[in-house]
Amino acid sequence: MARAALASEQVGQFFVESRRGRDRLEFTEYGAGEAWVVLVPPLLVPRSVHDQTARTLASSGLHVLVLDPLGHGRSDRPADPLAYSVTTFAEQVVALLDHVGATRAVIGGSSIGANIALEVAVTAPERVAGLLLDGPVLDNALAAQLAVLGPVMYAARFVPLALSALRLASRPLPSRVLPEWVRLSRETLDQRPGTVAAVIHGVLFGRLAPSAEERSSISARTLVLSRPRDLFHPVGDAEMVAGEISGATLEHAEVPLEWRRRPERIDLVVTRFARECSRTTLRGRRTRSSGA
Repeated sequence: MARAALASEQVGQFFVESRRGRDRLEFTEYGAGEAWVVLVPPLLVPRSVHDQTARTLASSGLHVLVLDPLGHGRSDRPADPLAYSVTTFAEQVVALLDHVGATRAVIGGSSIGANIALEVAVTAPERVAGLLLDGPVLDNALAAQLAVLGPVMYAARFVPLALSALRLASRPLPSRVLPEWVRLSRETLDQRPGTVAAVIHGVLFGRLAPSAEERSSISARTLVLSRPRDLFHPVGDAEMVAGEISGATLEHAEVPLEWRRRPERIDLVVTRFARECSRTTLRGRRTRSSGA
């Protein structure tokens, strides 16, 4: 698909405070205006995974932010497990909204990124204009996620040379000549073993997602995307959270990895959803302003 023409596209940064001091986070901003969308990538995957969708959303008039949470992409990567959790990542999303001056936004994410969006909806519901949940990682996904992430964490902690070798082997070719999935894989592998171990440790041994009771209290408009034949993101988890959140819409992908391999249909569904959420938010803001 040809890249859509945008009003703007720029990289930004901001800082969050922790017991270690200041951590630097990087994001990309697409488009302009008051109708905000924030997208969060899967665990350890750089924010560029959402480039295509962000450009599509921005070309329809939405103002899109794509965040590298701490330990991801070009944000800082401390080798401290206590720096990482779904709750901490959700706080970073809210800090990003504060940084750009956005009162509310549609918050979306893929895989663990969807869990982060859920956490934002539970801990800061007033900041959420809508929720976009792509393949959330809940009860049905836990065994498969542990089966993969556990050995990766072990290797990163105790056999770091193996991961360092993969990192070095992935570098020779320039990004511009690589297919998108190869480029994303290379960027994901471009991590120090200590950071990989710390991120996985912090997320797996922390609060992975809000409880079922907390999820059922969410009132934001919600679009849930399910992935067929995906052991790491079972349809059952998508169906479960769609049933828990009142009025949520469940959209089934037609083929595995449809949003990555053939994004046009899902991009259209997501764009319509985000625009409707944003229109509702902007109408409410104008109504309150005129009544003041």
